[in-house]
Amino acid sequence: MTNSKQYAPATQRNREPILEVLLRVLPPSGNILELASGTGEHCLFFAPAFSPRKWIPSDPNPLARNSIEAWRQDSLIDNLQSPLNINAATSNWEIEEQQLNITTIVNINMIHISPWKACLGLMEGAKRILPSGGILYLYGPYKQGGKHTAPSNESFDQSLRSQNPEWGVRNLEDVVKVAEEKGLSFKEKVEMPANNLSVIFEKQ
Repeated sequence: MTNSKQYAPATQRNREPILEVLLRVLPPSGNILELASGTGEHCLFFAPAFSPRKWIPSDPNPLARNSIEAWRQDSLIDNLQSPLNINAATSNWEIEEQQLNITTIVNINMIHISPWKACLGLMEGAKRILPSGGILYLYGPYKQGGKHTAPSNESFDQSLRSQNPEWGVRNLEDVVKVAEEKGLSFKEKVEMPANNLSVIFEKQ
């Protein structure tokens, strides 16, 4: 499995600031579902901080799931679960068949590298799964008031759209509107490194 490991350099740069926010905003109990876990390096770093609560990674890409599992098997972290196959855009997630008390959904760097329907599906899924008081945590770059917050984000947006016209840096207000339509109240945004934001919602 070791050969399956993938690496994302940005993980090393942003994991400590993200963890600092998570430790402050997450509910004190219940398990944590991470959507679009990617390489698995984030969950490897975050899970021990929330033990004995379960950290449940997921990704629709089989290569990513293999990477997550390879990291997990080498780590011996007892509260990090094997990755699930969840596509945020679908109307039913694998985790819903399991009786797990999920009080938090964490989603890092997905909304801009996926079609808009993935954001819509994420909000719909959070509505279905989270209890009242549950937290949805998002991380990534956003436009605000329809404008990019930094030249680097504008360049990144152009790069994403050239790869796939359905991708792109989203307008924060659009994401908040969709969330609030699903009963997820916008709590706060936190400025993060490299012109990213942490965006926190609470299920009503």
